[in-house]
Amino acid sequence: MLLNLGCLLAERVEYDVSVCGQTSSGAIPAVPAQSSSAQTPINLKTDIVYKTTDLGDLHLDLFYPATELVGTYPLVVYTHGGGWAAGSKNKARGSSSIAWAVRGLTESGFCVAAVQYRLFNQGDTRIRDCVTDSMDAVRYLAKHGDGLHLDSSRVFSFGDSAGGQLAQMILLSDAGDFPGDKELASHQFTMVAGVSWYGPCDFEKTELFNPDGRANFRDRFGARVLKPDARPEDKLSFYREVSPVNYLQKESPRLLMIQGDKDTTIPVHHAYYMQKKAKACSAPVDIIIVKNAGHNWREVDEPIEPSRKEIIKSTVNYLVEMLHQ
Repeated sequence: MLLNLGCLLAERVEYDVSVCGQTSSGAIPAVPAQSSSAQTPINLKTDIVYKTTDLGDLHLDLFYPATELVGTYPLVVYTHGGGWAAGSKNKARGSSSIAWAVRGLTESGFCVAAVQYRLFNQGDTRIRDCVTDSMDAVRYLAKHGDGLHLDSSRVFSFGDSAGGQLAQMILLSDAGDFPGDKELASHQFTMVAGVSWYGPCDFEKTELFNPDGRANFRDRFGARVLKPDARPEDKLSFYREVSPVNYLQKESPRLLMIQGDKDTTIPVHHAYYMQKKAKACSAPVDIIIVKNAGHNWREVDEPIEPSRKEIIKSTVNYLVEMLHQ
């Protein structure tokens, strides 16, 4: 449904970040993060190795809601944007809109895990590998939930752009799907809800990426889906495998898609199409359409509506509401 924004708004809170983790080395380095200013301390464990690949170690950061950890915390898994080819988990720190959302989530009692995954053109990495890494990160957190003070029965996803697609995949696929690290494969978790900021839902319907219906529109992301040696007859199966829309079912956990109406990178068509397909199978999908917004909430011609602050509030409050249902 098209969500009523008013019921989701709340105050934003600022935070301090105190680092208590250690950096580990690997062929895929964890990018140094910018420091954050603050008032309320966050207990931050950095660069935890969750998986080792042929390309090196993959890391995640944990943002806790308290300096003294007691019991277990509901978990939000954040996957960053960057076209599956760039970006960093460090977007969860600093002063970006994502960082403000992470701070709002920790203030609301969540632990947030910011995940590094392999990127396109690192080796022969494709989007399926990004999904596999993201799923392995959640399985790692489920495996080590007791020691990390995490509740694997209350897991949420959040991501922007390419990370929005990954957040949808984490939310809608089964915990055992996209197996990667054999030592993590058996570990289960339960998804509750997720939020996607301007993330695509379907690669098969390439017209969803065409912002204005122009003729001869090319498939912009096919090379990031298909391996170089993929057979033409296998193309659709590869596209469908990483398209979140194909995982919708009546029992799916609830998803909120927030999309800009003037986004030419991931057009608003994706939110409307996901909503249409969800209605067809009675799956729980909500959407918020941001007026005058391009990609990354870039203002197009007029101020965006709702504002960045309101989008962040809505994101946090949506997950809080789903936690307490």
